[in-house]
Amino acid sequence: MKYLISVIDHLENPGTAAEMVEIDKFNDTLRENGQWIFAWGLQPPETATVIDNRNDASISTGKPLFDAQENFSGLWLVEVESPEIAERLAYSASKACNRKVELRPMH
Repeated sequence: MKYLISVIDHLENPGTAAEMVEIDKFNDTLRENGQWIFAWGLQPPETATVIDNRNDASISTGKPLFDAQENFSGLWLVEVESPEIAERLAYSASKACNRKVELRPMH
C-alpha cells in the first residue's frame, strides 16, 4: 500500500537546522525499513501557478490555488503493509519535521 504524507507548514514558521537533522533521521529509518519511495521539499506557495488548459484555454493564474497561511511544504511517498503502519509513520513524520502532516492513501 502506498501513501502520501504531506507536510503542512505555516508561512511564518521556517524550518530549522535541528528539524532537518530529525527529518534526515526519519528518512534514514524509512530507507532501512524498505518503506521509502520518495521525499521532497517544495518551494514557497508564492512560486506556484495554477494552469488550466482544458479546451485549449491556455490559462495561467500566476498564483497558487489557495491564498492561505497554511500550505504544503514537502512530502513523503511511502510503501507499507497496512494503514496502521502508515498512520504510525505519519505520527513519526509529524514529530520529525515538527509540523502537522496529512496522510492520504494512493490508488
